[in-house]
Amino acid sequence: MTAAVPLISLSLSDADFARDFGGSFERFGFAMIKDHGIDPALIDDAWDKARQFFALPEETKRHYHIAGGGGARGYTPFGTEIAKGATEVDLKEFWHVGRDLPAGHPLAAQQPNNVWPDEVANFRATFERLFAEFDRVGARLLSGIARYLGLAPDFFDDSIRDGNSVMRLLHYPPVEAPAKGIRAEAHEDINTITLLLGAEEAGLEILDKDGSWLPVSPPPGAMAVNVGDMLQRLTNNRLPSTTHRVRNPDEGRASIARYSMPFFLHFRSDYLIETLDNCIDADHPNLYPEPITADAYLQQRLREIGLIK
Repeated sequence: MTAAVPLISLSLSDADFARDFGGSFERFGFAMIKDHGIDPALIDDAWDKARQFFALPEETKRHYHIAGGGGARGYTPFGTEIAKGATEVDLKEFWHVGRDLPAGHPLAAQQPNNVWPDEVANFRATFERLFAEFDRVGARLLSGIARYLGLAPDFFDDSIRDGNSVMRLLHYPPVEAPAKGIRAEAHEDINTITLLLGAEEAGLEILDKDGSWLPVSPPPGAMAVNVGDMLQRLTNNRLPSTTHRVRNPDEGRASIARYSMPFFLHFRSDYLIETLDNCIDADHPNLYPEPITADAYLQQRLREIGLIK
């Protein structure tokens, strides 16, 4: 029987959701989530504004590219990001929205404030609302993971308070054959967990344990959610950060642009990622004996994927 990433309702009881969600994370490193409660009208508005921005002239978009910023905020041009170990750049461009911190905040040096385009009306208001909604849902998902791991339901609350999370607006233009590279080469995510809207358009695939590629295609309105490297490290690989990719479209869809919105939920920049005691035993020795802060880990990985030099 072909393995399939399950679709799980966030409306389940806390115990049932933790069991199903945590089990899917442990088996696949991925899950699909419905009933997350984000207003469909807000999501539709966000899609509309993303399309408006990416339709702007290239020179206008590049006005919002922050040189030396590692893509942390604003616009990152097409052909910039490359997967760790890949030889071709990904066929995408994107915009990053992060968390604005007040002046004097102790984490402000690691988390720059946002820039906003003037050319798209109400762009800031829409994406500040959506960022807050992703933040809310992400905290609920991590509470389920805490329960699954036998931890207190609020275990992750402090670790993500004022966290360095990033919402990415992604545009994959139509693909002209023969293309060098693919929309997103096989990779793992750096962060804690990723919440993704827009995977209904075919292309997202995960590498299963037997070496086969499994499609992940949530129904309309649902999201794909996956383990990032930081959570994998924290759990001593019990929850795997699974390799995934966005392959190029089939011939009949090659002329169709693909849009998606991943929310990369991060720990606080100063959070010390130290292997959980209850994920270490005689059969599972500590694979990460040296703790590392979330920011140090992030900077290391950003260098590997070409966003900082």
